[in-house]
Amino acid sequence: MRKLVSSSLPKLPSPEMAAAEGGVALALGGWWEEVNGSPAWQDGAFFSLSAAYALVSAVALVQLIRIQLRVPEFGWTTQKVFHLMNFIVNGVRAVVFGLHAHVFLFQTKVYTLVLLELPGLLFFSTYTLLVLFWAEIYHQAKNLPTGKLRIIYIAVNSFIYVIQVCIWIYLGITDNPLVELVCKIFISVISFIALLGFLIYGGRLFFMLRRFPIESKGRRKKLYEVGTVTAICFTCFLIRCIVCFASSRIGR
Repeated sequence: MRKLVSSSLPKLPSPEMAAAEGGVALALGGWWEEVNGSPAWQDGAFFSLSAAYALVSAVALVQLIRIQLRVPEFGWTTQKVFHLMNFIVNGVRAVVFGLHAHVFLFQTKVYTLVLLELPGLLFFSTYTLLVLFWAEIYHQAKNLPTGKLRIIYIAVNSFIYVIQVCIWIYLGITDNPLVELVCKIFISVISFIALLGFLIYGGRLFFMLRRFPIESKGRRKKLYEVGTVTAICFTCFLIRCIVCFASSRIGR
């Protein structure tokens, strides 16, 4: 019985283990404080992000040029507009991160907020355009009407931009912390709308493609592409939604 009781009791950490864990926590905390307060680390992080976004922007531009040269007679299709917007949003982010030392020096805080938040709105518009593209494919395959899809896309984006511009104008007139809090929650809601779009139409298109016999290499590639992009975009917008909401709670 004594052996059973002693074996069932949880083992308490020894003083040496507790001291080691505390030392690791202190070391990590000290490292983070050093990185957070180091201009060299900050510059390195921002310039690395700027280079990464510039690379993605360049890839989007190359894709746009390739599609235009291959099928110039179709005009501005949804795919071409998507690559154009991808080029713009990543280019703007590259410029903002590259000029970060000047972005945070504006005396009027709203200018900094506009430069930081505008790429996020463009990112939302760009990838909800991809959702629109998939929704049109799904509706056409199911013989459903597609006429209202573009109207809904334009209406939702217009409403979001109008609300965001009103928030910026109000912050330009009155520096109110409560309105900044509302702005963070608003961005969190926008991200939630985007992830719902990818979950609904990305998921529907993926499962619809799975019902067809996967015989050709191109069809397998398209199925993999839709599933991968849906998972990545859903995860990105979910993380952005959680981070913005958590930031608004911390801001209180």
